[in-house]
Amino acid sequence: MAINGNEPTDFLTYLVERGAKPGERLPATLDLARTLGVSTAKLREQLEVAQALGLVEIRPKTGIRVLAFDFTPSLRLAARFALAQNAYHFEDIGRLRNHIEAAFWFEAVPLLQPEDHLRLKNLVDSAWVRLDGDPIQIPHTEHRDLHLAIFSRLENPFVRGILEVYWEAYEAVGLSLYADYAYLKEVWEYHQTMVEAIVRGDLAAGHQALVAHTGLLRSRPELARFVAPAESHRSVSS
Repeated sequence: MAINGNEPTDFLTYLVERGAKPGERLPATLDLARTLGVSTAKLREQLEVAQALGLVEIRPKTGIRVLAFDFTPSLRLAARFALAQNAYHFEDIGRLRNHIEAAFWFEAVPLLQPEDHLRLKNLVDSAWVRLDGDPIQIPHTEHRDLHLAIFSRLENPFVRGILEVYWEAYEAVGLSLYADYAYLKEVWEYHQTMVEAIVRGDLAAGHQALVAHTGLLRSRPELARFVAPAESHRSVSS
């Protein structure tokens, strides 16, 4: 890609053409502006975009440092904008997440190590302590961490980004704040089945429990406000 002062992405083009590696320190702002043939004001605007996308880190004393690619920051911005325009997009994000988890289960689970199995079992135990306590507590942190832990060893930043942003959206729409006790018990019975299957190496049984339990969310009354009738699904934000 040619670097052109008329391009709105001069800095991003520069990173690509430079072959910038994670951890690399970049020249000072004034030197970068001269190299790109743009004003320092324009360069700062582009640096802000790159920082928001998680491509670089900018600190007063250490300057500009290239970060390892992470899909999460850019996807987070897009998801927040989408939900602000139309809350029904949460249903879209949820369906995408369900398909991603189901599709990558057989690739992700064999990568898990004994310490991961122990962590999953501890998360299930912690969830039951919360559910059986007085007062009852919603084990949301355990819920999120369990799902993310199952796919944590996948070396696929796009999969991890989608899964992480799903949970941010879940929290943003308030689904982590309240749930029916019977619903929570059923969810964690499925989680326990999933983890037990993972530990004994029965990937098919774990996958079956995963797919069955992802359908439970649609039964939650609180979710109704995020699920539009099919004929109006794309027009509510107008």
